[in-house]
Amino acid sequence: MRPGTLLRLALAGTRTDGARVALTALSAALATLVGLAALTVLAVAKPPGDEGTQSEQYTNALLREPGLRPGVAFALLLLCVPVLGLAGQCARLGAPGRDRRLAALRLAGATPGQVTGLAAAETGVASLLGTVTGLAVFLAGRRLLHRPDADGRLPLPTDVHPAPAVVVAVVVGLPLVAALVSALLLRRVTTTPFGVVRRVRTRAPWPWPGLLLLVALATFAAIRPLRLWYERHDVVEADMLVPTLVVTGSLIAMIGVVSGTGWISYTTGRLLHRYGRGPAALLAARRLTADPWAGSRTFAALLAALIFGAGAAGVRADFQAEAELARRTGDGLSDPDFYLGAMDLVDLAVVMAVVIACGGLLVAVVEGITSRRRAYAAQVATGVPRATIGRSLLWASLAPAVPAVGLALTVGFLLVRGTLPAPRGGGFEQSVCDAGTQACGTNGSEPRTGWVPEVTVTPDVPWEQLAWFAAGGLAAVLLTVVAGLFLLRSATSVEELRTA
Repeated sequence: MRPGTLLRLALAGTRTDGARVALTALSAALATLVGLAALTVLAVAKPPGDEGTQSEQYTNALLREPGLRPGVAFALLLLCVPVLGLAGQCARLGAPGRDRRLAALRLAGATPGQVTGLAAAETGVASLLGTVTGLAVFLAGRRLLHRPDADGRLPLPTDVHPAPAVVVAVVVGLPLVAALVSALLLRRVTTTPFGVVRRVRTRAPWPWPGLLLLVALATFAAIRPLRLWYERHDVVEADMLVPTLVVTGSLIAMIGVVSGTGWISYTTGRLLHRYGRGPAALLAARRLTADPWAGSRTFAALLAALIFGAGAAGVRADFQAEAELARRTGDGLSDPDFYLGAMDLVDLAVVMAVVIACGGLLVAVVEGITSRRRAYAAQVATGVPRATIGRSLLWASLAPAVPAVGLALTVGFLLVRGTLPAPRGGGFEQSVCDAGTQACGTNGSEPRTGWVPEVTVTPDVPWEQLAWFAAGGLAAVLLTVVAGLFLLRSATSVEELRTA
């Protein structure tokens, strides 16, 4: 098949296929913007001098301090997770219609490898359009946002740019990865002239993702002993040691939580089937046990954002404990308000990630209703009320979401708490002047030496913030399901029995 023919067939189809290509391109554009922004932050060169030398050309303290810039870049890169989840959900939109189109190509003489390449090319071309658009928006925004103040300082790092090779790797690499992942996901799909056959898993999910969570917790817990070993043996700590452990542990934790959602969905379906009352709960139970991995695909981006949010809540609690230690002993963070303000930006990034994940949830709900519209139409034709089907969709979405959200928040918080020790200070002598620092030594007031007792401040569990994250995640699931239910009436019309 010639490249021109492959490109033309990849972009052909109905309005649903066009919407799938557009949404996939939009997701790729967002991922490109976020990735280039993170790489731009990392491209800021450290000024000459010691470790405390700051980049004074920026107004934002997060960009001035060299030690904080990797954290900013890491937070931006984590925003790519819900964006890529959105791309994965968009790639499934209109799957039944695409399956019929691929079957028609097989009937016309195409080989199975050609139709698989065609499906992968569709994702790759759509992603390439998105990455090129994202690069253009990034370059234009870089020029528009380059606004130095009266002192010549910049609010954003618009004076630097990533290396050209890195930019090309992002713009070209993302579409290649998307095409390869699409081909990998189609390994269980066999396209025949009579339709598309999928080999599905028939055995129940195993709770093996719990081992991944233990590995992630052990990875984070190993950070502190390793740093103590470097200090005791007077060895220079490797620069990438802690970032590598943090990234590796975070990825393992996300994989474990997302994969564990399959087991949670299956177990929830069994419990609903045993103890559920009413047809809606029983329909939801059968759906959860028949396809327990749908929850892993649907909630992946949301759960990743909640893990990050719970970890940020744990870091905020540690900063608050450091501020309390500084208030009691004068030993601790010199400027706790700055660090707490930085955590406000992190919380904003988490909210943005949840909003992006909502888009993926909505696409998943719409895709699920559309792909099952013939089954729903058959149920309505046999006398099942549409309200019952709607309630079953709510059960199938919320029942596994509640324990999955709780697991994500628990894991995210434990990762941080196992790494950061309780702040400790004091245990030293300090000169104190009752008349104040400025009046000390005048009018007969002399400083006196006082002993500052050793104090350990245990960070509180941020129940309120964790509760807000849980409520926000469940509200996102509920709102997207309710929004998708507006399509239920049109998807359950009797005509769908003949057209689907």
